[in-house]
Amino acid sequence: MPRLTGAIKHLILINVILFVAPQLLQMDLTNLLALHFPQNENFGFWQYVSHMFMHGGFTHLLFNMYALWAFGTPLEQMWGKNKFLFFYFSSGIGAGLIYTLVNYYQFNGIYDQLIGMGVSASEIQQILSSGQYNQNIISLSNQTMSEFYSLYHTPAVGASGAIYGILVAFGLAFPNAKLALIFFPVPVAAKYFIPVIILGDLFFGVTKYSIGNVAHFAHIGGAIIGFIIAWYWRKNQFRRF
Repeated sequence: MPRLTGAIKHLILINVILFVAPQLLQMDLTNLLALHFPQNENFGFWQYVSHMFMHGGFTHLLFNMYALWAFGTPLEQMWGKNKFLFFYFSSGIGAGLIYTLVNYYQFNGIYDQLIGMGVSASEIQQILSSGQYNQNIISLSNQTMSEFYSLYHTPAVGASGAIYGILVAFGLAFPNAKLALIFFPVPVAAKYFIPVIILGDLFFGVTKYSIGNVAHFAHIGGAIIGFIIAWYWRKNQFRRF
């Protein structure tokens, strides 16, 4: 088993503390630290960083921290602490920004439809506040209106965007490393395994087949930013710093 490197040890420690401490103190930090929709009253720019240290449950935390250790350790050993931390936060922040852009596009698409039906801006805000609307005036489906409400109110949490950046960088650095899933225990080379996972997120992100409340476009965003940085570094042979 690879040893626990410096940056990863501290990242895991902060994540665990921010998961355990609020429960022990009976505090809810979601409104403060989770990433909210920009027009939501709870939104803050710091959330593009802080949401990376929030998790929705123990399993969510466990899988993210395991992936951080398993795939991040060889990258930190190769790059050094400072370079790894730059990469980690760049991927996580980039994931949050891309996730926000996609949500903003989807939200405004529904918003414009409502305006086209003659619903005023104040009436739309009332819908977003109460979750109630007049079905005799609004002809959009319940699913669409539920998505509209959810885009505005549901915050994003987790280190998954940064983890996807790490996965892509690992695949570029160690393309022939054999990986497997618990429910698909067949070893597959990273250069095939990781693109399939990302394509799966893209499929679930653009269709209605997603299981659970998963921020698929945050995963894709982290993968994109991670690929750009890792590819550039590999091409230019950046040294450790």
